[in-house]
Amino acid sequence: GHVAHFSSLGQMDRERQVAMADDAIFRLFSMTKPITSVALMALYEQGHFQLNDPVSRFIPSWRDQQVWVSGDGADMKLEAPIRAMTMRDVLCHTGGLTYGTLLSSIGVATEPHPVDAEYDRLKVHRDPDETLADMAAKMAHVPLRYQPGEQWMYSLSTDVCAYLVEVLSGQTFDTFLQEHILGPLHMHDTAFAVAPEKIGRFAAGYGRNSRKELVLLDDPTTSTYLKKPKLLSGGGGLTGTTADYFRFTEMLRRGGELDDARILSPRTIALMHRNHLAGGADLTQMAIGAFSETASAGIGFGLGFASTVDQVVSGSLGAGDYYWGGAASTIFWVDPVDDLVVVFMTQLVPSNSFDFRGQLKAIIYSSIVD
Repeated sequence: GHVAHFSSLGQMDRERQVAMADDAIFRLFSMTKPITSVALMALYEQGHFQLNDPVSRFIPSWRDQQVWVSGDGADMKLEAPIRAMTMRDVLCHTGGLTYGTLLSSIGVATEPHPVDAEYDRLKVHRDPDETLADMAAKMAHVPLRYQPGEQWMYSLSTDVCAYLVEVLSGQTFDTFLQEHILGPLHMHDTAFAVAPEKIGRFAAGYGRNSRKELVLLDDPTTSTYLKKPKLLSGGGGLTGTTADYFRFTEMLRRGGELDDARILSPRTIALMHRNHLAGGADLTQMAIGAFSETASAGIGFGLGFASTVDQVVSGSLGAGDYYWGGAASTIFWVDPVDDLVVVFMTQLVPSNSFDFRGQLKAIIYSSIVD
């Protein structure tokens, strides 16, 4: 509960020579996912669903989804799912969904697949007028990439979780987040759009070109993040500060509560960061696809978090931690064994440019002397 180290280094806007500020606002990208997962599990605690319930119970148009076997376009061979995609599957990325080629738009190299082409054909998550409900309706017409539960693939699953929050709560996703997570935790700078009075705190977004030179990708003064989107992406839509995300991770470390605001119960938090992959497998045994925000060896996956299940196999310190990252190289983890949290923010796409998390773990854990 004590801040051991906090520092702001470098520049948040190289073009304008603006130094990184302690209250800088960052694109969280996929670090939105754990917040979304917590939101859905808050509804689990209210009895709205069970983890083994089929998703189609809440999205009826998904009842006739088929699974891809071979071929592409009109020549695709499909088969019926052996079992239904469950609520656990969408929290775990084991339901058969993919990202289409959406990740390529933020600089991540992907391997083309016939199922991904169907996401693109229907413009899933690519239409500026699309809502979460529209997205879910389109996805009803896309075959699953694999049989539910049999593999793991980084996907639009958490955006589906955001839509399920809307279906189960009867509220828009942003309203639910504000009332049940962001407001109670006093995460005042976390939102789907940067307010006009906060633009001066919004960091520029960068990438690397083929010559490994840093290039501006998103100017904070003209960014699309200055306007609230119609699609409230639970998989990657939020912006926020280091201080705000620290409050979120502190809530997790403390078993679901911070400053008398109870978000989840300790038992639910513990369930979320257990490994839910079939048979206790790690991601080397189940993961397919070219990219996710984690390595695979010695890593399990729970209800919204990756976790280190074997530090010898993973080759890293911090066994028992749970974590995730974002496309702009942001990182966090919670370690219930050493009772610490780490939040790291920067704005460099893609997140696999450098192994920031591995470097940070080596630096931080080796500095701890009991």
